[in-house]
Amino acid sequence: MPKHHLLGISGSLRKGSFNTMLMREAARLFDPAEFTIADLRLPLFDQDLEDEAGIPPEVHRLADQIAAADAVVISGPEYNKSVSGVLKNALDWVSRPEGNPWKDKPVAIMAATGGRAGGERTQFALRLCMVPFRPRLLMGPEVLVGQAKDQFDDKGRLTNAINLKALETLMAALRAEIES
Repeated sequence: MPKHHLLGISGSLRKGSFNTMLMREAARLFDPAEFTIADLRLPLFDQDLEDEAGIPPEVHRLADQIAAADAVVISGPEYNKSVSGVLKNALDWVSRPEGNPWKDKPVAIMAATGGRAGGERTQFALRLCMVPFRPRLLMGPEVLVGQAKDQFDDKGRLTNAINLKALETLMAALRAEIES
């Protein structure tokens, strides 16, 4: 029976997303844990929408999932040298419900991109976006999976030994952060 509950957040909605594959690899390496994948198919943040209809139920569900998790793994692509709109929108919405589900939550971030840098800028930008939430954000090792289309096998497993070792080390650090 899993001892911990891990929430995975992928900043990409694309079917076959490399970031979703990377997030699943992180969960596999973290195992044993109950693993839940967050659904970021949220309406665009709009103050008028919130004023008229309140905070959407799917936003409350995401905030509740974050609060219930022992730790969160976020994997996001790099769009125009920053985080994806999907991920930023989710962060904006989750800041709206009462309370702060991120406070003191252990969080590991990673990225998989088509380019060579592997999402270094998106990780930097995501760290800045997370500051107001005050999570226990792991500072490393950085998991930067560049040229992602060549880094996974047909089962979605990382094939590059350096990336795999970095992810194993990050997941061990996340587990230690929960258990500290």
